[in-house]
Formats: sequence, structure tokens, C-alpha cells
Amino acid sequence: MSLRLGDTAPNFTAQTSLGVIDFYDYAGDSWIVLFSHPADYTPVCTTELGATAALKEEFVKRNVKVLALSVDGLTKHEGWIQDINETQGVEIDFPLIADENKEIANAYGMIHPNASDTLTVRSLFIISPDKKVKLMITYPASTGRNFQEVLRVIDSLQLTAKYSVATPADWKEGEDVVVANSIKTEDIDAKFPKGYRIVKPYLRFTPQPDK
Repeated sequence: MSLRLGDTAPNFTAQTSLGVIDFYDYAGDSWIVLFSHPADYTPVCTTELGATAALKEEFVKRNVKVLALSVDGLTKHEGWIQDINETQGVEIDFPLIADENKEIANAYGMIHPNASDTLTVRSLFIISPDKKVKLMITYPASTGRNFQEVLRVIDSLQLTAKYSVATPADWKEGEDVVVANSIKTEDIDAKFPKGYRIVKPYLRFTPQPDK
């Protein structure tokens, strides 16, 4: 059965561009972004890994570690990393998993036979420190991912894990959030002292609690 939200992310041991890692040990108490790319030495993937490397400080300040995966081998990874660093003006310092036997790709449902029965699609998973799958996004090979959206989702996940709120459509860090329906209106003042506004009894907004 394929992974679903709330499932425990499978552990694995993998050969990577930074040596052999145990996934759970690598993750530690951090959040994880694990994403697959169809193949090394491909144009869209080159820009994606470059974009990820350029956002290093954004991931660090959110306590996020990054892992990338393809079904190509370490030798190809090593040469391709040099190309990425050169063309994208970055330094790849996160692990690229060499999943030649496709064990990890299959465990995470990264191979979609109707798209390709040999290459991984652009799957992306956000995994919380307790190793639960919190988000899954899948793009076709022809469409590069929006990593600003990945950061936005991480901000939402980390905020809503701590407070009884949800984030509305197109929400960005610092904007008002929605009070969870589990909170009675008469209890909002005590939980959210910054105030609130009621649009409908089921639609109540409050300033972002940690700002």
C-alpha cells in the first residue's frame, strides 16, 4: 500500500553523495524534505537542486534537513553535482541518494508506471521529527517544483503543530490564521490574546500567534 498522510515514513539505509546514511539517524530531531528527481544530468532537475541549495539558510532556520533521490548511481551523482554547482552558482552539501535498486523509490511510491516504469516522478515528502509523513506533492517530470511553496508549507505545518490554528488559502508567514473549529468562540480570548474577528461562526481569524 502506498504511503498516506500520517503514516510513519519508512526507514532505510542508503548510499549517498555524502556516504552511507541511516535515514532516521540522519533526520534526528529535524524536519525532513525528501524529494526525488527522474534522472541525473537533466535540465529541470539541475535547476531544482540548485534552487534547493540556494535556500540552505531558509531550511536551516526552520530546522529542516534535505535529501534528494534518483535511481542513478554515485558516479553519475558526483559528476552531476559539479555541473549543478557550476551552472547554478551554488554548493550542493546535502545528500543525493543513489537508489539504483529502486528499493527506496518503491517504498515511498516514487515510481508511477503510467508515467515511467523505470524513473521516479517528482515526488516530495515533508516528514516531521516524529517521522510522520505530513505532506506529499507529486509533479510530472516536465514541471519543476516551486520551492517557495515548500517553505510556505513547512511554515504552516510547524505553526499548526504548535497552535490550534489552520492556515487559509495563499497564507504566508506573518498573516492572520484561522482558529481551529475545536476552539469554542468564548475560549478564543484566553488562547489567542491578540484578538480575533468572526466572519462566520465557523470562520474565525486571529493574528499569527508566534509573531
